[in-house]
Amino acid sequence: MMSDVCPIIGVDHLEFFVGNAKQSAQFYSRCFGFQNTAYRGLETGERKTSSYVMEQGEIRFVLTSAMVGDHPINKSVMKHGDTIGVMAFQVPDVTAAYRYAISQGAVGAIPPTEQDDEHGTLRYAAVRSFGDVLVKFVERQAYSGPFAPGFVARASVPGPNAGLKRIDHIVGNVERGMMDRWVEFFQKAMGFELRMHFDEQTISTEYSALMSKVLQNGSKTIVNINEPADGLRKSQIEEFLDFHYGPGIQHIALETTDIVQAVVQLRQAGVEFLPIPKTYYENLEDWVREIDVPVEKLAELGILVDRDEDGYLLQLFTKPLGDRPTLFFEVIERHGCRGFGAGNFKSLFVALEREQALRGNL
Repeated sequence: MMSDVCPIIGVDHLEFFVGNAKQSAQFYSRCFGFQNTAYRGLETGERKTSSYVMEQGEIRFVLTSAMVGDHPINKSVMKHGDTIGVMAFQVPDVTAAYRYAISQGAVGAIPPTEQDDEHGTLRYAAVRSFGDVLVKFVERQAYSGPFAPGFVARASVPGPNAGLKRIDHIVGNVERGMMDRWVEFFQKAMGFELRMHFDEQTISTEYSALMSKVLQNGSKTIVNINEPADGLRKSQIEEFLDFHYGPGIQHIALETTDIVQAVVQLRQAGVEFLPIPKTYYENLEDWVREIDVPVEKLAELGILVDRDEDGYLLQLFTKPLGDRPTLFFEVIERHGCRGFGAGNFKSLFVALEREQALRGNL
């Protein structure tokens, strides 16, 4: 197993391929409270791309756009819109990680590579995963720079901090019949283990359904893989695949320790969240009234609540971050619960279908 040969330490960063990195950096700063900590572009000698490193808590996003017409990032944006093109995992040994993944059937994209500057040596490599998403291995032990060689530190003024702490999980959407293939990829190539499986009976409404498998490794890095299931109408996964023009990362769950404050801050900054029917709060079980947040406050902010044998969680979902109904964020606060809000699937999917209908895509 990968966990024995070369463990994954955790998520190093997610790289977004976007049409305008400078404007996107302003969006993530002003709306979500991220701080621009490093930059690479024309002023640093880079002639083909422009990249902004955005950080909050342990979360690190890299926003990259291309300045050359036929650059692969421009082609990605034309096809997918703004999307997450790279999932980067930090590992203790890039060469071992890459060789192991290749030995287990992964397709190489970037062989083990070293970059040096006055801050040391950064090592990385990458393999291909679902759609056009790359899985990148990053080795940072010998590097102390702001992000990577070629980047310079930035001391920008962030927007009001939203209290987002870490990436809770990453969710990818794949074509019908392909979920098990990519689950096996993460299991064999990177040592993830299957933690949960939701079938079409668990995640369904009157009109649509999907299937999902949850993978986790020893560092508690979590990746979920979804595929559409048969339904009377188009599922949210099919809508994503249609407008993303293929598989990709559907959403990122961002963990907070104070979801009420986070949501209040995000709403004030202009972030739009998925509206939840008031009937959801009228039908909550009595145990919900024992949690730290009054039901009235949950209803006011549209926060969902669920529990398992270990505790409870609070969660809600943004509307799509761009014009295409593709990438969005989840905000989640956990109190022992290690689930994903299975008790909310019905209400959540009804809300999603309402939004699909407004877009003419149900």
